[in-house]
Amino acid sequence: MELSLLALFLTAGLASLFMAWVIGAGSSGATPFAPAVGANAVSTMRAALVVGVFGFLGAIVQGGNVSETVGRGLVGGVTLPAAGVIAVLLIGAGLMAVGIRTGYPIATAFTVTGAVVGVGLALGGTPAWAKYQQVAAVWALTPFVGGGLAYGIASVLPRADAPERVCIPLLAGMVGAVLANVGFAGLGPDGTPGSLAGATRRLLAPESQLLPLAVTFGVTLAVVGLVYWDVSRDETGGLRRVLLALGSLVAFSAGGSQVGLAVGPLFPLMDDVGAITPAVVLAGGGVGILVGSWTGAPRMIKALAQDYSSLGPRRSIAALVPSFLIAQTAVVLGVPVSFNEIVVSAIIGSGAAVGGSGAVSVRKLSMTVGAWAGSFALAFGLGYAVVALSSMA
Repeated sequence: MELSLLALFLTAGLASLFMAWVIGAGSSGATPFAPAVGANAVSTMRAALVVGVFGFLGAIVQGGNVSETVGRGLVGGVTLPAAGVIAVLLIGAGLMAVGIRTGYPIATAFTVTGAVVGVGLALGGTPAWAKYQQVAAVWALTPFVGGGLAYGIASVLPRADAPERVCIPLLAGMVGAVLANVGFAGLGPDGTPGSLAGATRRLLAPESQLLPLAVTFGVTLAVVGLVYWDVSRDETGGLRRVLLALGSLVAFSAGGSQVGLAVGPLFPLMDDVGAITPAVVLAGGGVGILVGSWTGAPRMIKALAQDYSSLGPRRSIAALVPSFLIAQTAVVLGVPVSFNEIVVSAIIGSGAAVGGSGAVSVRKLSMTVGAWAGSFALAFGLGYAVVALSSMA
């Protein structure tokens, strides 16, 4: 390997680490525990500590799908060179840093996706229209699905005919059923990603069609029983523990999704650097997210927890359940998705169910939506312009 190529790869790697730090300090580190902090279930600093650990774990065991999409699936016909990768990461991280500095949640998925597409098309690549349609559908549906589910859950939980010792365990059981069937690194054949239900089937009865369903039912029943016992024994403490568990799972999902935005652009370069494997790159991105969560996330956690809505434990649970479901759907599809969009939409939905429109800051919401839309357009334009101008020089 040429020394110049190694130097460019190391530079791109440093830019990727910076991007991972920004993600940990911003969307991945802040949004998963913002509802829990808003409900006074955990302190801001402890939330940053926990979210960093779970984000690191999620990056390692669930980061492959989104990383492949960001690295190889957004533009056809070209492979981003090292200089293009550096440009993408610096544009995305720079825009995210502006968001952290100002306290507004710039969408990481929008900035990185826009920069990758802009750079790739400027290099002569072809648009990946099928993937664009999938990404656009997820982005467009997230506020309605996440906000709608959160609104529905938050509307039911306070009702006298819907006791929490029944509703909360059922919600937790639904989350358990999803966990039994989502992919984790190493559980599939020959070390590929696979689910707990699928791994149990291969180990015990490869020909059985019912065993995965039995595993799913068993996990669901175990979670329902455990949460029912905990909430019935100590309602306040049980709700708090459910909320913290959901926040941890959302942080885990955030790591699995958001790490791809930091390290995905490096994946094409690994073809020229044989000693570097995807697992090593994902672990490096996970470390960057971990450090970013510990050192930079508290500011954004505070902004989301206090500025968008004043949440109690029930409304926080209502916000985190759909956040987890949408995040895992995006990981399975390999779609880069904004955790700011996911959690903020859920916070708004749960807040509106109880407090009406007055529970949400309209000014803050309007500026956030504007930042989401503008960040993609600006990142695309900057990425395209950087390549176009450098080719003219």
